[in-house]
Amino acid sequence: MSRTVLSRPVIRAGKSLPRLALAALLVPALAVGPIAAGDGAPTPAAAVGTSDSTATHPPAPATWDPGSPAATARKTPATGSGRNTPDRDVPVPAAERTAPQLATTPAPGTQAAGLSTGQPRTRSTTIVRQPKPPRSRCGGVLALGRVFTCTAIVDQAQDVWTVTTTAADDLLLIQLGRGSGPDSVGGRVADAAGRELCRLGVDANRCRVGAAGTYRITLRLPYSTGRGNYTIAAESTHTPSSCGQLPADLFDFGSPGSTVTLPAGAAARCHLFDQPRGALLRFADPGGPRDIRGLILDGQHGTLCELSYGGGDCWLERPGPYRLLSWEQYGKEGTHLVKARRLSDPAGCQSLPLAPYGDPGSAVNSGATPAGETTCHIFSTDAARPLLVRAISLDATSFDWQVLDATGAQVCAREGIPVCSVPAAGRYTLLVSSPLYADRPHRYEVALNPLDRADGCAPNTGYAPWDQPALQVRQLARVQTNCHPFTGLAGERVIVSGARWTMDSGGERVCTEPSDQVGCVLPADGDYRVISYREWTGNAPETYPLAIRRISDPVGCPTVRPGSYGTAPTGAPAPVACRILDVPAAGVYRVTALDSDNVTAFARVLDTAGRTVCAQVRCPLPAGRHTLLASGDATSTTEFVVSLLPLRPTGCTPVSDAGWADAPHRGRIDTSGQIDCLVLPTLSGASIATLLPVDAALNVDIVDADGEAECSLWWYTWHGCELDGPAPHSALLTGHTFVTQLAYTVGFARTDAPACPTLPRDTTDTTVTTGPDRLAACFTVPADQHAARQTLTWARTAGTGRARLTVFDGAGRSPCGTDRAVQGTVTCALPPGPVTVLLDADGNTATYRLGHRNAGTS
Repeated sequence: MSRTVLSRPVIRAGKSLPRLALAALLVPALAVGPIAAGDGAPTPAAAVGTSDSTATHPPAPATWDPGSPAATARKTPATGSGRNTPDRDVPVPAAERTAPQLATTPAPGTQAAGLSTGQPRTRSTTIVRQPKPPRSRCGGVLALGRVFTCTAIVDQAQDVWTVTTTAADDLLLIQLGRGSGPDSVGGRVADAAGRELCRLGVDANRCRVGAAGTYRITLRLPYSTGRGNYTIAAESTHTPSSCGQLPADLFDFGSPGSTVTLPAGAAARCHLFDQPRGALLRFADPGGPRDIRGLILDGQHGTLCELSYGGGDCWLERPGPYRLLSWEQYGKEGTHLVKARRLSDPAGCQSLPLAPYGDPGSAVNSGATPAGETTCHIFSTDAARPLLVRAISLDATSFDWQVLDATGAQVCAREGIPVCSVPAAGRYTLLVSSPLYADRPHRYEVALNPLDRADGCAPNTGYAPWDQPALQVRQLARVQTNCHPFTGLAGERVIVSGARWTMDSGGERVCTEPSDQVGCVLPADGDYRVISYREWTGNAPETYPLAIRRISDPVGCPTVRPGSYGTAPTGAPAPVACRILDVPAAGVYRVTALDSDNVTAFARVLDTAGRTVCAQVRCPLPAGRHTLLASGDATSTTEFVVSLLPLRPTGCTPVSDAGWADAPHRGRIDTSGQIDCLVLPTLSGASIATLLPVDAALNVDIVDADGEAECSLWWYTWHGCELDGPAPHSALLTGHTFVTQLAYTVGFARTDAPACPTLPRDTTDTTVTTGPDRLAACFTVPADQHAARQTLTWARTAGTGRARLTVFDGAGRSPCGTDRAVQGTVTCALPPGPVTVLLDADGNTATYRLGHRNAGTS
């Protein structure tokens, strides 16, 4: 900003001035000396000049850098505690000052050197005001461990703080609070030479400095205009302002921990602790504010571990004494808990003896782990061995466990089967951890069983015959494990039900690889153990079945021989899971296992070595004895029968394939597993449909001369079956599931251009009568009697029941059809050539009227 002042003196009326005084008034006024800052301060003399003068003006000041020596000399803030303090004025550097050039006025009639001899002119003086430096309201000495508050920082103001460390290579923790203003401050840390070491943003910062000494922290707003406030605090990791001692038993299991309070805006709190070098520490969730962070330092101030929300593990690999510094990432006020456990050579753990099989007695530990924390148990072993870890939750809550050696290194953890192989004799720790999300302590019980020992095993009873009941094992304790030994030979195939694993005498599991074969092949002669248990949380003892049976050359399986179609299976029902199939001649057999409710059971046929030969239904079998296993459960007591028939049907009853004209076939199924057989006169390549009363509980399977399946037809199937295999073709009839006895009625009708009467066109006079002895009506529509799209109708005019209408082309394929109804209309796109219309009813006596017309004809 400039202002213009007239050099002509103002002479008031009645007054006169001496010539010398008048000359002095004509000289521009000059200000000499330091300039006080603030509004209304006089403009520096170096900035004064006249509008027509040839004097050189000084350059405009550069952008002010708070770290520059010039800026420091120009404006040095008063040191203080961070409160608002006025700036002190300091002399302007000589390089920035211009000495005034004083002019004198020559005497009348004379001429001064370098001056014009002309008449004096009225001149104006322009004064240029220097840009006023932005005013800093805060700054000063930033004492370690204290929080300083600055209530305002405005526009381009830059606050300068100094922080001093007495240690070289120190790591400073600096918390820069966000404040409540619209703008957040940022800054930098510089050394005495002005070199920038770190940039600072809001919230927690870390800055590594160099030599011991004082460092400058300069703060400002991100833009040239704005307003904000902030808090600032710093702490040294090498020479903290204070450092309390954590309790000696803090790292013992069961310790409640140590409470730490962080004021709002604090940089960090420091804690000293003593632990053996090499110890492994596990820190728990600190609670309190959500973003507690921490550093663990060794005796030389080196960082060993960083901790974040949720805790973590820390290995003290270098010597102490050790120091923990904790802070809240966003400077929030709050209280948190320093809670940690020493995992190596831990203290405060329960002693857990190894348990025998059967009732573990006192060799059980119980505990309650707080949410997100860990409890421990100490056990010892005199040798390397596999251990079964029986740990159960009493709250139906998920949990984890680990086994650690004396150094805290993990030996095994909960994953897959709960077996842990400890590598050597020694002392070990079992940790039980509760999930973070739990809302209460997690209650549990735990026991350890050495799998290489036989303490508490039941007597060796060998293989149980299949027709003998399974063992009933009683479990008295929640974490009880049971052992049943047996002696086997190499190559024997064994099936065990109700158990977890089969192991050899050394505690190694056998038959662990997946296989499509049933059972387990013993790798060698010797003693084996079956390990079993049940997981339960109740208070009452539990009993469960257990069976160890041999499936190679099994003992106790009833014998079944081939039977005949149309009769009951040869073998009587029995509650035994296996059968011996005595096959007199090699061939392909139809093998089906069904329980007393006519429910098909999954079954496989095995050879004498116990290897799978086939699964039901189609089984090629050599002559000899074979084993049928109807269930993979050797404890099963389900009663079932086995239907063993030649796959090629024999002894079948002939039936008609013109069921629309001939009476249907009637028969009866009397027992589960019975298969009736009807032979058809239909040639290969033809198509056939089944005719059944509604809801008939009968399965109809069409097979060719070799017994190979062609299609299955039911009462709700409206399409036909094309007979592709060799003739003669047969229909195999069985009852539906849960139907063991029924009387049935069934008929069959060819659908590929049968010799049916013609259905007149555009008439309503065609009527048919259906009933128990006539299940369907059949008509032909000649090629010249139908259009490309034809509408067909039917309606019941007398009697009861429902019918459905199906159209077939010359090959027996159906372009359209309907569901069963009292009446209906269907429009079909018909192929060229004659078509067959089949109206099949439900066996009730009724009269129906049929008609057809070109589509679109009323």
